[in-house]
Amino acid sequence: MKGKRKCLAVIRVRGVSDIYREIGETLKMLHLTRNCHATLIDDRPSYLGMLRKAKDYLAWGEVSKESVVLLLRKRGKLVGDKKLNDENVQGIGYESIDDLAEAVYEVRVEYGSIRDVKPVFRLHPPRKGFSGKVKRSFATGGVTGYRSEVINDLIKRMA
Repeated sequence: MKGKRKCLAVIRVRGVSDIYREIGETLKMLHLTRNCHATLIDDRPSYLGMLRKAKDYLAWGEVSKESVVLLLRKRGKLVGDKKLNDENVQGIGYESIDDLAEAVYEVRVEYGSIRDVKPVFRLHPPRKGFSGKVKRSFATGGVTGYRSEVINDLIKRMA
């Protein structure tokens, strides 16, 4: 793949019941086992195929650096449910949360493979609700599917 890889935020927006087995397994591989869970991935073809397979249950788009910092500061957790802070990040090998956020945003490190950090963010339901129906795609006025830069607004309302 040519060009620079981008960091994508993926949020599960639909619940856990009545899912085809294959889609459920795809969501487990993305660590999105519950509604309102989010994760950060890059845009390699294998991940994009997973997103296309589970598009009716997910919302995703290119995340901004500010949103990555917001997610890490407010919702980042270590294994053992300890809050992610600057002291803990120094133990992992980064100067601060901002330094870790920059590495994740620039795809120098894969967020799900960082030692002792949970690969998922547990978010609140969005303030003022979702901006459409969760059973429709974003292109037709719903919530699910590819949202490009608009995913940052959803993250701010859910963090």
